[in-house]
Amino acid sequence: MFIVIGVMLGGMLIGFLLRRQEFSWIGKVITLLIWALLFLLGIEVGGNRRIVEGLATLGVEAFVITLACVLGSCILAWGLWYLLYKKKGEKA
Repeated sequence: MFIVIGVMLGGMLIGFLLRRQEFSWIGKVITLLIWALLFLLGIEVGGNRRIVEGLATLGVEAFVITLACVLGSCILAWGLWYLLYKKKGEKA
């Protein structure tokens, strides 16, 4: 865990020191690395027999959690919008 934190802090330090440099190509490299990581994750998950056998259950649980998160976010965003942008003179 300390190695991961150290690598992250090292990257932040290098980014801070080179902040005036223009790295227009870095976005493409990051995208390529993310695709590679997703591909390797897919290989790892596909090779795990327990995950593949329980995929139906995991799918239902993931759908329920996603639905709850989206609905909760929408309701709270609407409530915040209502509190911040209600018409002047109206009582909540």
